[in-house]
Amino acid sequence: SEDGDRKIGVIWHTQGSGKSLTMVFYAGKLVLEFDNPTIVVITDRNDLDNQLYQTFSKSVSILRQAPAQAETKEHLKELLSVNSGGIVFTTIQKFAPEDDEEALETYTDRKNVIVIADEAHRSQYGFEAEVSKTKGTLKYGFAKYLRDALPNASFIGFTGTPVELEDRNTPAVFGNYIDIYDMTQAVEDGATVKIYYESRIIKLDLPESEAIELDEEIDELTEGQALDEKERLKSKWTRLEALAGAEKRVQKLAQDIVEHFEKRQEAMFGKAMIVVMSRRIAIDLYKAIVALRPEWHSDDDDKGVIKVVMTSSAGDPKDWYKFTGNKRRRDFLAKRMKDINDPLKLVIVRDMWLTGFDVPCMHTIYIDKPMKGHNLMQAIARVNRVFRDKPGGLVVDYIGIAESLKEALKQYAERDREQTGIDTELAAKLMEEKYEVIKDMLHGHDYQKFFSDKPTQRMQAIVETVDYVIGLGEERKKDFIRVVTELSKAHALCSTTKRALELGAEIAFFKAVKAGIVKLISDDDAVPQRKTSEEVDAQVRQLISKSIISEGVVDIYESLGLEKPDISILSDAFLQEVKNLEHKNIAVELLNRLIKGRIKVLE
Repeated sequence: SEDGDRKIGVIWHTQGSGKSLTMVFYAGKLVLEFDNPTIVVITDRNDLDNQLYQTFSKSVSILRQAPAQAETKEHLKELLSVNSGGIVFTTIQKFAPEDDEEALETYTDRKNVIVIADEAHRSQYGFEAEVSKTKGTLKYGFAKYLRDALPNASFIGFTGTPVELEDRNTPAVFGNYIDIYDMTQAVEDGATVKIYYESRIIKLDLPESEAIELDEEIDELTEGQALDEKERLKSKWTRLEALAGAEKRVQKLAQDIVEHFEKRQEAMFGKAMIVVMSRRIAIDLYKAIVALRPEWHSDDDDKGVIKVVMTSSAGDPKDWYKFTGNKRRRDFLAKRMKDINDPLKLVIVRDMWLTGFDVPCMHTIYIDKPMKGHNLMQAIARVNRVFRDKPGGLVVDYIGIAESLKEALKQYAERDREQTGIDTELAAKLMEEKYEVIKDMLHGHDYQKFFSDKPTQRMQAIVETVDYVIGLGEERKKDFIRVVTELSKAHALCSTTKRALELGAEIAFFKAVKAGIVKLISDDDAVPQRKTSEEVDAQVRQLISKSIISEGVVDIYESLGLEKPDISILSDAFLQEVKNLEHKNIAVELLNRLIKGRIKVLE
């Protein structure tokens, strides 16, 4: 309608169930039913853009026109400069402003534009502004820039894993769920195969006495680091990465994967993927596996049974170069992996190929990386594709993801799931309330310089306001930090509303002031000289490597004297456990906490 919110809704169809074809049929219906609209299909990766474009190109009879693929930002504007009609493919990155520009020009202000967003749980957020700490410029996410360029377009999202978090909420951006086709239904219909779970956790013991010593030694190592850097280095992830990548453990992991994979190959034809925590572990694991099976190795990209697939970084050690390569190399390896007759059977990844990468013959995914939510569901879906007489896909767990898997299934596989959703009106009222509190606290202080076009004026406004708030006294300073935190959280929950968009820049200013105050609180002039992140990371890894005891693979069933089954993650017993978990919509929970005034203030 003319007065509508331009949110069509969300199509939630599980991975492998044919979302691409659903998009084709939807586009075909739009062409027939509406007044020749312009359809813009958006993805966030070039390979997905090409894949979807090819699917649409084969469906010209349904669409009654050939789709076009935007090559550049200028080409995209040209394709949108028509009065009606057209199916345009583009990546969302073409909706980014030029360097230092804070807004994006309007590409078209027509109302007969419908945006179809693929993988709508990713890259479709960012209505909130952030102030650049160095330049003083305002930066937003793609969602804001996309709506700058297409202010009157309507939006529909397609995803297999919608998210409902405090700062990323798929239904809040696109509207309510239109249709849900979950994993359970897809398996029942034969659209995907069952996924089975096998626990082969490689136990790691860090003796309590050594753990205490380790904490003390890490404190010494990280003395002099900034507070956030210090906490990062002591974080669970850094510690766990060092534990998971310890030499003895990697050797155990390599041995078990080789033996397990060879047994799987005897039972059925197919390929497999190994997911690890870091690029360092990926390379170490590759070396350990080819030490056991030298014939699997080849320096040539077109030969070899196993490869590492990962991106490169400017500071990479020289001996990593042969494992990284460019996009062309990754595309070539992808082609090899998808070819059922190619000898490439096993790939090691950290993040690559965990979404939108379909190899129907892939029957096993070895996971040695903590994962949860939509990321975990996307990853395990790599093995759920139908292929010949493949009975099912197998998830082999080396790190302990069973609980995360249950939590994810609670969200993505529960039948007739009640969609609680967030009350954006209530969130908007809370935002307004917190905004007024901040305005009252700053009454008498002029910060209008922040709304200047000059970044230097903005930075001056931030510094002056930090000084003003500190001058209010200790209690008022704490109140300011607390209320700004509550304001930014409430704003995130209703960021698509008109009022939230109006306040975006000013809230970004308040957040920048808060960040300046918090930095002053945590800074300490009398600190030793800082080490580089790389130096500290290396020393932390060495400490942990010295401290761990790596034991063999733990077979939970064997240790209990039980016959060992492969547990389908959709079995009645497993799903019953899932149903017994308490499901909490995080966004709703955050809203409740905001209302009750319970929220951490230094987030």
